[in-house]
Amino acid sequence: MEFTGFPVAALDFYDDLEVDNTKSFWEANKAVYAEQVRAPMVALTDALAPEFGEAKVFRPYRDVRFAKDKTPYKTHQGAFVGVGPATGWYVEVAAPGVRVGGGVYEVSGDRLHRLREAMVHDKAGKLLQRILRDLERGGFEVAGERLKSAPRGYDRDHPRIDLLRMKTVLGMRSYGFEPFVHTVELLDRVREDWRKLRPLVSWIAEATS
Repeated sequence: MEFTGFPVAALDFYDDLEVDNTKSFWEANKAVYAEQVRAPMVALTDALAPEFGEAKVFRPYRDVRFAKDKTPYKTHQGAFVGVGPATGWYVEVAAPGVRVGGGVYEVSGDRLHRLREAMVHDKAGKLLQRILRDLERGGFEVAGERLKSAPRGYDRDHPRIDLLRMKTVLGMRSYGFEPFVHTVELLDRVREDWRKLRPLVSWIAEATS
């Protein structure tokens, strides 16, 4: 299947799912999900695969075993291309539209220690600062989970304490429901933004390997 954009019906599907997140709604609209949401996402990631690698298109079902919220279905469709554990590029379609991102969404233990040591390192830390500054200037939001104070073992007056407080590091951009998300132009937009995110993805992959 050739990618031609996400149909309006894909966004409408998630509008409706947010209102009626039930098995009966899902069963009645499985064909809409398969044809208007999942199939275009697979086509988009297949078109990007020669440059970035094969994507994982996430399942639509929520893991509710330990969650207070027992609604059974995710209210978005995401896909992820990994270059390391929890590190790589992301694209998502949902009721608010389409968004893209890149970076690391989960890091702990030895990998978190290596990430922080790279942030402390003068050359590597300053490079990360430049990468994030360039992304912000280019219209990306720098997001991620942050500690309220300095991590244990690090000086709260360190010149890069804002980096050290970050447990995850992401560059994100939302396209919303701009008209181009419904056209083949979206492929070029995602490709261009994933390329802009490559320095961040590469820095994190190297720092945490």
